[in-house]
Amino acid sequence: MIKTFSMTVGMAVVIAGASLSLAQAHAAVKMGVLTCNVQSGWGYILGSSKAVQCDYVPHKGQSEHYTGTISKLGVDVGYTDRGVLIWEIVAASSNMKPGALEGGYGGLTIGATLGLGASANALLGGFENSVALQPISVEGNKGLDIAAGIGAMNLKFERG
Repeated sequence: MIKTFSMTVGMAVVIAGASLSLAQAHAAVKMGVLTCNVQSGWGYILGSSKAVQCDYVPHKGQSEHYTGTISKLGVDVGYTDRGVLIWEIVAASSNMKPGALEGGYGGLTIGATLGLGASANALLGGFENSVALQPISVEGNKGLDIAAGIGAMNLKFERG
């Protein structure tokens, strides 16, 4: 179990590094933090899809709430309890309007859970593909699952 968790954390660091390099080439302004609560559910051989409830806390301005789904295409076998994903938001411009995170994102995902587990998702997208979601915390969850492949997330801005 420790070996599996260590490999997962190591792979998550590689993904985070790749995301950082890609984001630095694509965008340069750190805007805030997006925290998503991921619904529990089953992963199937070819993938999974789970609901997310997200809160974006910008470095400047008002907090925003988003709902949506996060999906994996590739190997995703098993069950995971609820989890939390945390990303640093990096954008091409510091002039993001409310709701700017709404849209589709895609990138790499990898994770393993045996009792306690972790995964990482490096995603790009949003308005005109100008937003990078850099993992600053791996997903913490419980269950029995293994996943690797392409990740996708769709977010919808919840106007207050």
